[in-house]
Amino acid sequence: MKEFIHLHNHTHFSLLDAISSVDGLVNAAVENKMKAVAITDHGVMFGAMEFYKKCLKNNIKPIIGCEVYVAQSSSRFEKAKKTVEQEVSSDSADGLASSNINYAHLILLAKDFTGYKNLLKIVSIGHTEGYYYKPRVDLEVLNQYREGLVATSACAGGVISCYITRGDMDTARKMTGKYKDIFGDDFYLEIQDHKSIEAEKKVLKVMPSLAKEFGLKLIATNDVHYIKKEHAIAHNIYLNLSAKQSRFTNSSDVQTNLRYGTDEIYFKSAEEMINLFKDYPEAIKSTLEVTEKCNLELDTKSNHMPNFKIPASEKESKNLDDYLRKLSFEGLKNRNIKITEEYETRLNYELEIVKKMNFSGYFLIVMDFINKAKELGVLVGPGRGSAAGSLVCYALGITEVDPIIYNLFFERFLNPSRISMPDIDIDFQDDRRDELIQYAKEKYGENSVAQIITFNKLAPRGVLKDVGRVLNFNFEEINNLTKHIPIVFGKVTPLKKCLEEVKDFQNYFKTGNVEEKKKLFNYASTLENLNKNSSIHASGIVIAPSDITDFVPLSKVTGEDNVFCTQYDMNQLEDAGLIKMDFLGLKELKVIGRTLKLINEKYKKNLSIDKIPLDDKKTYELFSSGSTIGIFQFSKSKMREYLAKLKPQSINDLSAMNALYRPGPMKLIPDFIDRKFGRKPIDYLHPDMESALKDTYGVIVYQEQVMEIARDIAGFTMAQADNMRKAMGKKIADLMKTIKSEFIEGAISRGYDKKIAEQIFTLMADFADYGFNKSHAVAYSILAYYTAYLKANFPLEFLAVSMACRKDSETELQELANECKKMGVTLNQPNVNQGEVDFKVNYFPEGSDSKNIGELIYGLSALKNLGEKAVEAIIKERNENGNFKDFLDFLIRVDLRVVNKKALESLIYAGAFDEFETNRKKLLINLERATNFAQRFKEQSENNGQEGLFGEEEQNQSVNYKLDDCEPFEDAEKFNLEKSILGFYLTGHPLAKYEAEIKEYITLTFSNDFTDTEFNKINPVKMAGVINNLQRKISKKGKEFAVFKLIDFDGSGECVVFNELFKEKEKIIDENALVMIEGNADENGDEIKVTVDKIYPIEELHTKNASNVLLVINKKNFEVDNLNLIKKAIDESQKTERTHSGTCKLCFQVIDNGHSKVYISKEYKINPNQELISNLKKILGEGNLKIN
Repeated sequence: MKEFIHLHNHTHFSLLDAISSVDGLVNAAVENKMKAVAITDHGVMFGAMEFYKKCLKNNIKPIIGCEVYVAQSSSRFEKAKKTVEQEVSSDSADGLASSNINYAHLILLAKDFTGYKNLLKIVSIGHTEGYYYKPRVDLEVLNQYREGLVATSACAGGVISCYITRGDMDTARKMTGKYKDIFGDDFYLEIQDHKSIEAEKKVLKVMPSLAKEFGLKLIATNDVHYIKKEHAIAHNIYLNLSAKQSRFTNSSDVQTNLRYGTDEIYFKSAEEMINLFKDYPEAIKSTLEVTEKCNLELDTKSNHMPNFKIPASEKESKNLDDYLRKLSFEGLKNRNIKITEEYETRLNYELEIVKKMNFSGYFLIVMDFINKAKELGVLVGPGRGSAAGSLVCYALGITEVDPIIYNLFFERFLNPSRISMPDIDIDFQDDRRDELIQYAKEKYGENSVAQIITFNKLAPRGVLKDVGRVLNFNFEEINNLTKHIPIVFGKVTPLKKCLEEVKDFQNYFKTGNVEEKKKLFNYASTLENLNKNSSIHASGIVIAPSDITDFVPLSKVTGEDNVFCTQYDMNQLEDAGLIKMDFLGLKELKVIGRTLKLINEKYKKNLSIDKIPLDDKKTYELFSSGSTIGIFQFSKSKMREYLAKLKPQSINDLSAMNALYRPGPMKLIPDFIDRKFGRKPIDYLHPDMESALKDTYGVIVYQEQVMEIARDIAGFTMAQADNMRKAMGKKIADLMKTIKSEFIEGAISRGYDKKIAEQIFTLMADFADYGFNKSHAVAYSILAYYTAYLKANFPLEFLAVSMACRKDSETELQELANECKKMGVTLNQPNVNQGEVDFKVNYFPEGSDSKNIGELIYGLSALKNLGEKAVEAIIKERNENGNFKDFLDFLIRVDLRVVNKKALESLIYAGAFDEFETNRKKLLINLERATNFAQRFKEQSENNGQEGLFGEEEQNQSVNYKLDDCEPFEDAEKFNLEKSILGFYLTGHPLAKYEAEIKEYITLTFSNDFTDTEFNKINPVKMAGVINNLQRKISKKGKEFAVFKLIDFDGSGECVVFNELFKEKEKIIDENALVMIEGNADENGDEIKVTVDKIYPIEELHTKNASNVLLVINKKNFEVDNLNLIKKAIDESQKTERTHSGTCKLCFQVIDNGHSKVYISKEYKINPNQELISNLKKILGEGNLKIN
């Protein structure tokens, strides 16, 4: 059989360039009976480790490589492109390029482990030193790290071909010689033939003679970018997913005009490649020769732990195991708990497992980070994830959760039968997390610590939207289609499964232009789950025992200068044997830390997290009342509702609610609550399950309970039970079958009935879809309890800090402002004489007449357009020279270069000068003149050499300057301007006078909590609010539509008004207009989005709920002609209405000599719109029309 091996292949790790998945590439090699295959992504090795493991699993030889970019100027450090003349005249250029070119391509393949390590270095240097549009290396780097590598000259844009295509054979020959000098016989001249690319034909014509001239071999490749030929159009769409890259306005263009000029860059069979290059048999043979040269073996079992040094003062411990044991027992004694035999046995058991798995150093490293954080005063969370199940972690102070008290299992964290790196995630307060990363760099070396890459994929909903956009499908149409894609237990249903099982999804593809829709589905399915872009993992860092690039490649972080991350993601790093940690920044810890600081300063306390009692009555009363706005993990509205029903009285209650409050298990919450209060019986499939389930009233809540049941019923060890849990979660069919058999056999051997054993196993397997980690639930419930304790006992301080820490979220600020009202805390507007950087607490004296417990002054740093320097300048001046006397005094005393015009306008709009002048418009219209006066005054004072600002005689007097008077802002404008600076309405709300009627009208608000909202069940919705940030847009079909924010009492969301309705209601849709809307709502990221079907001015609100319009006629002074005017007004109104009639009854109340009688019109039913009501009131008088 004739053979050929593909050695130039790109996967979707060549981001937005290729659509072959790693699985697809390996499977293609298997299907085509090729013994090996290479991965050569552009400038990166993102997929190398995944590729390596999957090749081995499929008995394919993995050839790891990269298509690197080589700088064609003298050096990778050169950033500017050079002209021919510059190249010739430059001393350092050495004539390497003869045209305006920045980089060319080169394929590098690792022959062995040395080559692999050199490839890591080369690829990393491209990102850390040579990045200019692309990650570039140069000949110096290639020469330094050439050992163990095969090089091929790549495509028509390659290091040799790029000169051939421009007819510059002199440089082509020179460069060929250069690369032969570097790589010797391991340098091959690459040829490709995709039939329709002219540049390739030029290369193919010249390359054979060039090879002969230099004694080099040709090698044939196909530059694979997708697996099947029919994927060419899907690939072209993928290239155009980026808005910057997309250049098609017509869907047919993207399906015919292929950017790469060919549909031949697919994974061709050996036969196809041999036929294609039948005139160059040696080029085919070279692929086999290179394959034989490449024999890379990677060690994916060993761990490369950073070097933790035992302190020199420690004499007793001979090694890390001894030192960990010593610290663990010392730490447990310092916990102020009674150390029973259970504690000692458990601690010894855990330490033996840690020692056996050689992870003592890991625990000591984590402990060191925790200790350093505490030394720096950085708050650390009580625990996170399964690590809270470790007594060693508790003893060392890594966690604050006693696993014995909460019945947590070590094996859930570290399974002795499944050796894998332990994973301890640490929560630090978010504003100081970087200090710990910096400490890691200082301790282990700057080049030994890096952040970790993550990849954002084309998930089912997103890929439909992206492909639909490129193909010019209507956005709303595709958006509505994606709503039919179910999310089951947090997982989005794949497109193919939707087409098989979801009726509404199926129906879309059966109606309208079926052929185009079919293409949409096929292209989207092809691209589904491919990488779209990369980013930095939110919390992960990796620490190596030496330079990171000794183990994994580094990548430049997009959009950042001199910020680098690993090219391997979290999973691949584990295969590379590196220690990874999650240093998470948690805002709640910042809230706790700052709140404790305020409390301790005010009350002279020494309160800290570890001194917060876990049995505080007021805290549990707060949870039981559902008053948990601002409480970590417990602030959602449905959660608050459940808390009020559950009446939690312990951390265990909170932990169970925390675990159940997620898609899937949420349906069990009502049953859980009813069982707690005896409204439903607590029952078990077998009485022996009671010990595992009694704390959760017979409901399986945690993964640990499944493990416990397996131990009690089937006699599994906890390690076996954890393996079962993991297999159930991953639904590995073959493994599940084996484990089920083992479980049933074990149960039978212990005397259980086979049928019962099967039922129990089925129950546990069903639970695996939504089982939660108890260790994590307990740890986070303790953290939530801390925040609730502070809110319940110190509401002033808690709310002040919470608002300061959430000043960037308008919706959260609004929620907390509402919470201030509920808790008796006055929230005052900003004030230049009282305000501080953050929200300031003013305590009311004991015996104060105020009903409230205290007040908060709005933090100046929370005002938009008021920078940190401006706030500091205001406060510094006030502290040094006393309060500001008036507006002009403020302008004279502050530095107007720092507190500029925009900042001053913000202060005016926010009411920060209301102490001096309540007419904000007056300050605004005088601002420029007053600022000029203040500036001249200061200059004059400086010129006169006066001491201070006013001179000795004027220091305590205001400057004699009069502001021009004017009418104040209308309330609505005043409040809207205020809102534009604060993020929400504080001193008043434009909707306030309609509040009672609005509550009767609306069915949904823009609260921050819509997690549990089933929009398909409540649509269409009715809402009311203020139009903000109105944008008029043009659709691809040339039709105008509107997008705006609608702000209500609870928050804001996006609204879209499409063409027909927009044209009809254009006069109503205006910035700051008060409107009511009806339409279809849906989740849009972290806010609600509404497609508007109807829109009305707020003035018509009372008429929308009206059933009757009553016209009062007093015969004594009523003119009969008015009846004709009434009839005319109604007729004209109905002509303008679409329906020509309304739903309200028209009633007449006739009063005659004190007697009253009501008549109902049989002729008319009306729509009491604003214009009609106004006209009727003019005819009858203001008080003679009633709506109800």
